[in-house]
Amino acid sequence: MELRHLQHFVAVAEDQHFTRAAERLMVSQSGLSASIRALERELRAPLFVRTTRRVTLTEAGRALLVEAERILAQVRSAHEAVAAVQGVLRGTLSLGTEQCIAGVHVARLLAAFRGRHPDVEIGLRQAGSGALAEEVAAGRLDLAFAYRTRADSDQLRSVSLAGEPMTVLCHPSHRLASAAAVLVPEDLSGEVFVDFHPDWGPRRTTDAAFAAAGARRTVALEVNDVHSLLDLVDENLGIAVVPRHFRHKRPSLTALPLKGPDETAYETVALLPPERATSPAARALVTLLETGGPTPPPPGARAD
Repeated sequence: MELRHLQHFVAVAEDQHFTRAAERLMVSQSGLSASIRALERELRAPLFVRTTRRVTLTEAGRALLVEAERILAQVRSAHEAVAAVQGVLRGTLSLGTEQCIAGVHVARLLAAFRGRHPDVEIGLRQAGSGALAEEVAAGRLDLAFAYRTRADSDQLRSVSLAGEPMTVLCHPSHRLASAAAVLVPEDLSGEVFVDFHPDWGPRRTTDAAFAAAGARRTVALEVNDVHSLLDLVDENLGIAVVPRHFRHKRPSLTALPLKGPDETAYETVALLPPERATSPAARALVTLLETGGPTPPPPGARAD
């Protein structure tokens, strides 16, 4: 089995199309097809179901994809490790992040990293914490800034960034604005909630807090970005439960603390693969963050 066969296989799996994958890899379509057939012969299993419009993975293909991505990530890390020993950090840094993550100013951190390591190509994508954890564990991302969704394992480890309580945001004219200084989940029964997609860290934290309290709630307005959530609350269309640092993004809203089972229920972390599989670029980024790198902006300032 050759590395190029695995590279070709992963490209077709990602694009679900031989022509597009061949164009991206800058190889002929016939050569790409021959590479996939050679891999299938060696493994004695079909890897794709081919149609006139696209290709999809078979069960064997799905199993191979997980291992192929991990192998390619390790090969890339090996090349980058050798370059680092030679005194030059180069290669790629594939980073994932949730929006408005606590404990790190992502844009400022990446700018500082680029200033120190201009030969490293930076890639960035936003997603929910659950998806980011899977991407790091599978080797598709070098690291991610996310909400802690699981305990450390042999495929994933974490470095704590910040912990903070959750806060209820509402319009100043809402009945809760003049309520008790501290709320509990039971106080919010019957309210209309604005919240994020279930994969987002703040949504997971809120769902867990209400479940622990035995309180039911219904999310009527679901969004995928912070500004839309704040706009909906600002128009008095619902209330939101968010990490405390969100309150500084919309000072016109009323913020009330929510007493839950944990004073710092919302915890953000840097997710990384096992130490042996962590790329030199990822190590350099975490080191920059831990040794006095760029810090989050003060309350009220513009954030990511």
